[in-house]
Amino acid sequence: MEGTNETISIVTVCDNHYALMLAALLKSLEVNYKGKKRIDLHIIDDGLKEGTIEKIARSVDKQVFDITWLKLEDAIRDRSELPLDNSTFPLNVYVRLFIPHFLPSSTGRVLYLDVDMIAEADISMLWNVDMEDKVVAGVVDRSGTVSSTWGGITNYQELGLDPDTKYFNSGLLLIDTRKWREQDITRRVLKCIQENSRYAGFPDQYGLNVVLAGQWLELDSKWNCYAMSTEESPYIIHFIGIKPIYTSYEYSSYYKERFFHYLRLTEWSSFRPVSNNFRLLKKLYNKVVKRWRRIVNGRQKS
Repeated sequence: MEGTNETISIVTVCDNHYALMLAALLKSLEVNYKGKKRIDLHIIDDGLKEGTIEKIARSVDKQVFDITWLKLEDAIRDRSELPLDNSTFPLNVYVRLFIPHFLPSSTGRVLYLDVDMIAEADISMLWNVDMEDKVVAGVVDRSGTVSSTWGGITNYQELGLDPDTKYFNSGLLLIDTRKWREQDITRRVLKCIQENSRYAGFPDQYGLNVVLAGQWLELDSKWNCYAMSTEESPYIIHFIGIKPIYTSYEYSSYYKERFFHYLRLTEWSSFRPVSNNFRLLKKLYNKVVKRWRRIVNGRQKS
């Protein structure tokens, strides 16, 4: 159905390390929002400190957002069922797969946004897109197709996928929650990742693209412009790769300036980029957590 009168529902997930990026994202949504209803915002809290949560709350206009905070363990009640992938991504990347199950059943549509984004357009425009009876809508990833040697699906032939099948980025997903539940997408994607873990370098994205191959709605690329893009009028900028909060950021300087434009309107107005060592330590931490889970799960099964 084209357009919807429902309140806009948005979900994002954040840990303490990226809290300032969440603040910039929310401020950018707020500044560009033209709608009359408050945005129903669900923030999945992956270890945010109490003081950080208070700073985020002070950074946004309560007349624009109706915020619900949800702990990671409440969004994913049984983390033992998560695939033990070998990526450096945190476990919270799997949150997007559970959204239709922890939101109220009355929520028919939801927009998932990665925390490393900023909006440059009214999010109502995206919310009112006709999904054409599809389960999800998204933007083609940098890799383009499943056969890409970078970031695609390396075992696409074994899975019976046409090499020209388009491959979407899971950082922005417009989801029809009812169709998602009806088609049992969560279970199917997790099973796919588990069975193909050696190929799932981008685990959630890999599983979603296999299960929904050729069955998703392609959005205008402006809704998910990657940091290395040259798009002059993006609707949403996505800082994949090295984030602008690090001194090692090397992508579009204009996009970086836009990020700090919004960040300066928050409680993190005086922040300056930090060493890349923080990024590397975070990746190492994510790896250690996953290895520990393998050990614990192995002991439980033995």
